[in-house]
Amino acid sequence: MLQLAVGLLVIALIAALLGFGGIAGSFVGVAKIVFVVFLILAVLSFLGGGLSRRGYWR
Repeated sequence: MLQLAVGLLVIALIAALLGFGGIAGSFVGVAKIVFVVFLILAVLSFLGGGLSRRGYWR
């Protein structure tokens, strides 16, 4: 249990350093582009699966 608490403390400290240091703000543009790309890929995957002749489990 103590190992879990220490691990979460380390993760929180790293997140605080990245967030308060301004480093995270520079990645906002990249995150938006990656989100749009994966959203388009997910929609294409759903449409392709629904338009196939055979179902997923057949």
